[in-house]
Amino acid sequence: MTRKTRQRDAIRGAFLRAGRPLGPQEVLEMAQDEVPGLGIATVYRALKSLVEEGALKVIEIPGQAPCYEISELAHHHHFHCRSCGKVYDVDGCLAGITQLCPQGFSVESHEIFFYGRCPAC
Repeated sequence: MTRKTRQRDAIRGAFLRAGRPLGPQEVLEMAQDEVPGLGIATVYRALKSLVEEGALKVIEIPGQAPCYEISELAHHHHFHCRSCGKVYDVDGCLAGITQLCPQGFSVESHEIFFYGRCPAC
């Protein structure tokens, strides 16, 4: 069992407040609002621990550093803003998308990324 600390609570709170996937630097900046002395090494350790516990999952962005999001979200996809670098959730999935896979293949999972500019950019 992992200890409950102010730092971990601030890191978890960053994800709840953001409502979208976050990179480690974004987590640090948001969590520092609650714990000003928080360092990036602590953020990385906490992210690793939260992934191992199943509270967070890693979002692999092609060509980018990974982001993290709350693991209990329903299946969905992502939008990556090429201007600011932020990642946003895209609700839902296209019905029948696995039928695009070649005949005889067995789909175990899939990820779709949309790329462009967010409304803020």
